[in-house]
Parts: sequence; structure tokens; C-alpha cells
Amino acid sequence: MSAVTPKKLSRLFIDKGLVTEAQFADALEVQKREGRFVGAVLVEQGRMSSERLMEVLSEYYQLPYVRLEEVTVDPHAVASVPLKVALHYHVMPLATRNSTLTVAISNPQDVQVLDDLRLALQQRYAIEPVLATVEDILRAVKKYYGVGAETVNRILTERPAADTAAPAEEAVEDIEQLASEASVMKLVNQLILEAHSRRATDIHLEPYRGKVKLRYRIDGMLHHVDLPPAIHQLFPAIVSRVKVLSNLDIVERRLPQDGRASVKVGEEKLDLRISALPTPSGQSIVIRILPNQMLLDLRELGFRDDDQKMLEMTLKKSHGLIVVTGPTGSGKTTTLYACLKTINAEERKIITIEDPIEYELEGVTQVHVNPPIGLTFAQGLRSMLRHDPNVMMVGEIRDIETAELAIRTALTGHLVLSTLHTNDAAGAITRLMDMGIDPYLVISSVECVIGQRLIRLLCASCKELIDPKRPEQGYRRRGCKVCHQTGFHGRSAIYEFFLMSQPIKELVLQKASADAIRRTAVDAGMRTMREDGLQKVKAGVTTLDEILRVTQEES
Repeated sequence: MSAVTPKKLSRLFIDKGLVTEAQFADALEVQKREGRFVGAVLVEQGRMSSERLMEVLSEYYQLPYVRLEEVTVDPHAVASVPLKVALHYHVMPLATRNSTLTVAISNPQDVQVLDDLRLALQQRYAIEPVLATVEDILRAVKKYYGVGAETVNRILTERPAADTAAPAEEAVEDIEQLASEASVMKLVNQLILEAHSRRATDIHLEPYRGKVKLRYRIDGMLHHVDLPPAIHQLFPAIVSRVKVLSNLDIVERRLPQDGRASVKVGEEKLDLRISALPTPSGQSIVIRILPNQMLLDLRELGFRDDDQKMLEMTLKKSHGLIVVTGPTGSGKTTTLYACLKTINAEERKIITIEDPIEYELEGVTQVHVNPPIGLTFAQGLRSMLRHDPNVMMVGEIRDIETAELAIRTALTGHLVLSTLHTNDAAGAITRLMDMGIDPYLVISSVECVIGQRLIRLLCASCKELIDPKRPEQGYRRRGCKVCHQTGFHGRSAIYEFFLMSQPIKELVLQKASADAIRRTAVDAGMRTMREDGLQKVKAGVTTLDEILRVTQEES
């Protein structure tokens, strides 16, 4: 590959109609003044996209242009090129074959980079260049060398090894000092920013002997994220930085701790819930990311039109108990908040007691339970009654005392919303009776039960028909850059809407089983979560496998 004068290259850009002579001359002036690649200047000025630039350069230099997200990268190639070399020269190693190393570069005019790369690798390889956009190269370096690799490399390069080893018995003052340094702050910020950019709801940092594991929960599923191996040397400082951020005690390493913090990403404020758990290899950290603004509209939660109308009618009642059921992480809190938003008005006093308060709602009085000082759900509910409410939300019915108070409150002229952990809507009725609630109190207070699960939605950018000739078979996932190759992007809910009809009331008085109650509800027209899910499969928003995964208890 030989150098090409800008004048010769300009002819190709101009002949293809990508820029005018004046525009290229302007970019050339910037190149001379700042010493940058003229192609990068043209992209920055908005004359063309990075991809179009690579296509032109590929044609001119007779070098292949590759899209790195479509390339399988050889781990041996990555191991052959030190991180600092890849970062310094903005190259991405892709494959090794015999004594040839294939690397992606973004500036074919800089012939010196290949010579420097050979020297940096002690001339062990002949270098075979291919073209890729600089954005693709930087993304690939982050993916294959690990999130925060550049920052970790800088910290370990600038700091003596003894300072970063940070064994468990190291002085707390040293860890605290390291945690306050800009480089460690930047590393923690990078982990949070990367998680947010991938739409993660949780960050899991897990220490093991000699290594640290990072996983992001995206659309309800955990995904492994590569980290630079040397990060385990900095892990105590990272833990301390997270604790400082959330006002936790960095000295305490033997007991679990919970805290909270707020950070700003661009114009968006994120609330963080931090949990630290002691393990034999150090403290495991989980950071839950809660956006300051959340979806609180019933119309966009995934309800069928008829079910939504029934729920809105129930919410207009002045008394009664509305229960949302499902396992942890099934979106129950979001549904309850959407209900509260629907009825939140000046003429209504709404009070909630939660553990924790996940989102702040203007116009709603919210209370956080604190069992160590005696503020339980039951105690909070008693106090709420003296606060003249119209509507109350109890985060979860966990015991007989809370259940009795919630039901008696619903019977005395208040609308009560709460949750239960059951597999389906019918199970909520028998769960209340199992707790010790008399059947006649259940049928007198419960207005409706909503069973729900969260499902992953097919990525609109890459989903494809299973059989184009038979569209009724639905879509399948493929994977693309938008969904990080998962095939899913975003989540919605599937529901079953259980109303306390007269036949069901008679079964409850007879203390019938949950199965009997469920069959009667289905015979009366209740559509199950699986049936709701199958409708969404037909609508092309998810897959059959996804519905079977989240409704497996019905099989």
C-alpha cells in the first residue's frame, strides 16, 4: 500500500459527486492546519458518512472494507496485539493466519502506522490491512478488550503495581484515596454509561479468585460483558468508589449494605440503587438503574382494549382492592404506578407505602418502609388511614397482618392497590385465604386481579418472517447492531384480567382450589397470559419461544 496525494484522492471524491472542489479544498486546509486525515475531516463536516468514506477508500486503495459487527474476531489475534498498541494506533486485530496478522485500520494514507505496528509486535507478523470505520474500530476494541480497557490501562501504566494490587487487608485510607482519583471515577462512570447505552436495568460486578465478572441485565436477561483482565487489581477501589457515590460505609466489608445515588447522563437523570454483598473473594456489587422518567401510561403497557376499559372502570370505584400478581421483575410496580397516574387528580388524596420507592410521583404522598425502626407495611398502612386518603397503594402484601389491614381498608371506603407473588391471577385469591383471610372478606373486597409477565419484543430493525409465504407463522429474531445481536429490543407485558364474578364468589366461599377458580374464570371469558402472548406472536411483536419461556408454568 503506497501513499496517495490528496490531489489524486480528491478526483475520486469529486467525480463521484460526493463533494465539490471547493468543499474538498476547505477540508484540505483543515488537514494541513491540524494534521488530520482529510477523509475524517469530510465526515466531521457532514459531507459524507463514515461508511461511504470507507467504500470510496476501499475502491481507491484496493483494500477490503469490512463491517466489524459482521466479522468473527479471532481471540488469538486480540491476544497478539497489546491494548495500548491497539488504542495508540486505532487498529483492531481480526485474525492470524500462519505469520500474517489481519488488522482493521481507518486511515489508509498513514502508511507509517503499519511499519510502527510491525515494530511494536517485534516483527513477528506480516501485517495485512483491511478498512473499517473508526467508530467500528473503537467499538470493537471496547467489546474485545473490555469495557473501560483504556482507563484501566492508563491507571496501571501510571501507577506502581504495588499501589493497585489492593489486597483485602490493604489500609482503608489507601483504597479511599484511590477511589477518589479521577481515573477510578472515570472507570466507574464508563461502566454505568455503557450499561445505560445498552438499555441495561442492572449492573452486576462479581469478584472471583483473580478475576472480576461483569454482567448487564438487558430486557430481563443477563448478558456477559468483557472486562480487561487487569481490572481485578482495581476492584477494591471500584467498590469503594461505588460506596462513596451512594454514601455507604467503605470500612464495612462483612455485612450487606444498600444505598442509593443519582447521576446525570446528558440531560437525563438516573437514580441508582446499590447493593453490596460480602463474598469470599470480595464484595459483590449490583447497581440497579432507574430512569427518572418512566412509562406511566396504561395505553402503552400492552393491555388489550377491552381489558384496559375494564381496569379504568374499576379504578373509578371509590373502594375495593385491586391486586397485581407475578414474580419479581414482572413489571408489577410499573403497572401500579400507571394506575395511580390514571387516577391522580387534585380531588383525590393518594398515599403509597413502598419498599423501596422506585419512582417519585408528583401529587402522590410516598412513604418508604423501615422495619428496623418499626415502620412496616402494616404499621405504615395504619398511619396512612389517619392521613385522610382516598386511594392507598401498598407495595406488597407479605403477611396476614398487612393482608387484613388492606382488605378492611378496602371495605371501609378506600381504593387499595397492592401486589402479591403468585403464578397467576387466580392464585391470588387462594393465597389470601392461605394467609388466613376469611373467604367472605375476600369476595367482599377484591374487585379484580391482574396477572402479568414481561416479554421481550422482537427488534424492529432486524426481525424477519419465518416463512414469507406464510406470514401467519410469525417472525423470528436475527440480530443486528441496534439490538446488540440479541434479536430483541425492549419489553412489553402479557396479562390476564381476573374479575370477581358471582360464580367465582361461590367457589371462593366453598374454598375451592386455584385450578377450579381458574377454569371457571376461563369458561367465563378470561384470556390467560399465554393466550394474550399468542396474540402478540400473531401480531409479530415477539416469538413463540419467548411466550413459552415466560408462561411455562401453564404447560
